[in-house]
Amino acid sequence: MIQTLADVILTCLLCTAAWCDYHSHRIPNWLSLAGLAAALTLRAPLGLDSWLQGVGGFGVALAVAVLLYALGAVGGGDTKLLAVVGAFMGLDNLPGALAYIVLFGGAVAVLSMARQGLLPLLLLYTLDLMKSWRSVARSGQVRTLRSPGALTIPYAIPIALGALFWWFGQGVRL
Repeated sequence: MIQTLADVILTCLLCTAAWCDYHSHRIPNWLSLAGLAAALTLRAPLGLDSWLQGVGGFGVALAVAVLLYALGAVGGGDTKLLAVVGAFMGLDNLPGALAYIVLFGGAVAVLSMARQGLLPLLLLYTLDLMKSWRSVARSGQVRTLRSPGALTIPYAIPIALGALFWWFGQGVRL
């Protein structure tokens, strides 16, 4: 019963976040907070170990997402959504889910930029982002999502695709 409820809630949460991000380029804070509350509430009756798995997954996903946010690679809503995915996945399943999220993110970016005829620009910006990793916390100009001419995608879509692909493909259990 709890697993079925988790399946439905995670699917609805991620599909709603993807829809909001696609249409408004924002993921509402209430959605992320509700998702975090749902993940930890669903884990609570399963015991302390399951609950700690969720808290650990949340913490690790948040740390990774904050680093990506600091580099200007994702927005604030994406950061919070990734942390919620970590709470659902738990520590054990988080690495696989993140790998699929990255793969889907790359695929969506390439398809989006190719459709717009901007693939060479995407490669240039990706190289620029990789160079900025070395300059975290250093002075100077670093390209971010708010930089003039920045190319962005609604990253909640790859987050939803990757997380759900891992969740259902691997039969993730809370």
